[in-house]
Amino acid sequence: MSASTTTLDSPPPVVESGGRDVRPLLSRLQPGLLIAWLVVAVVLLWTVLPGWFTQYSGTAGMAREKLLPPGGVHLLGTDELGRDLLARIIHGSAQSVTGAFVAVAVGLLLGTLLGLLAGSLGGRVDAVLMRGVDVLLSIPGLLLSLSIIIILGFGTVNAAIAVGVGSVAGFARLSRSEVMRVRRSDYVEAAFGSGGTFSKVLWRHVLPNSAGPVLALAALQFGTAIMAISTLGFLGYGAPPPTPEWGLLIAEGRKYIATSWWLTTFPGAVVVVVVLAANRISRSIRKGSS
Repeated sequence: MSASTTTLDSPPPVVESGGRDVRPLLSRLQPGLLIAWLVVAVVLLWTVLPGWFTQYSGTAGMAREKLLPPGGVHLLGTDELGRDLLARIIHGSAQSVTGAFVAVAVGLLLGTLLGLLAGSLGGRVDAVLMRGVDVLLSIPGLLLSLSIIIILGFGTVNAAIAVGVGSVAGFARLSRSEVMRVRRSDYVEAAFGSGGTFSKVLWRHVLPNSAGPVLALAALQFGTAIMAISTLGFLGYGAPPPTPEWGLLIAEGRKYIATSWWLTTFPGAVVVVVVLAANRISRSIRKGSS
């Protein structure tokens, strides 16, 4: 057999129209990560365009259709007032997802600012800011959130702000460590040596090169914030009835858990799936920034 003969155990490369081997690209496609992004995309569409996914209202129901099990007309069943459960989950995403974004924004902005100042200025500024961060870390997150809600009042936005304040310490510590690592690098010293001002060097070099792990934490915190806001809603500190909110749906459904299992199972499953998807995306961002 000649050397030019193709063997059976050497499959031909997969090429696209331009003649480039696409096997490395295909090998990088991770089904778990694609599913995670798909879950997040669907939930975001629920938030923005709920009418695309359901024809039912999130608050109005029909008494004669109360506590119907999952079926053809109502895919996930109905609650004690005859409201479609799938519609309430879809409309409730606006409360939970928006609250999670607010919580992540509060923690990301305040925490990154504190970490940037502490890591770049150092000295007494660093000591004072980090002692304040240590105080926040010493308070249990749920207790801190409840204390802030008592001051601000009930509601999804206030609950989101409370959860965001509780995450400031984590963002600040991570941002500080990344800023200190980048601050000692050669290219930052070269930027200062070439006449760059303190603010320009921070904005152009330090902040962009220290943002990767912080953004990974933000993705992780998105799932954590959904869980925390749902917990506060379950305890009655979130959106008031009849506003559909995932934690409130679980709290209302537990009264009928012995006879209508779907009222708690499906909202709880949605929360778990979204949190797992956010965690998977966070791991991919962290690997890409390392």
